[in-house]
Amino acid sequence: MDLIRILFSVLLPPLGVFLQVGIGGAFWLNILLTILGYIPGIIHAVWVIARR
Repeated sequence: MDLIRILFSVLLPPLGVFLQVGIGGAFWLNILLTILGYIPGIIHAVWVIARR
């Protein structure tokens, strides 16, 4: 299941974070990072998924 979340994180980082933790602080932070730059959003999303 984590492989699917990581795949979603590469395609659309906030979706991967949402599937892992739901709507919360990490989700909103990931949206902000994705708006500021796509790569930071991906890095944060993969980190959130790998951490849990």
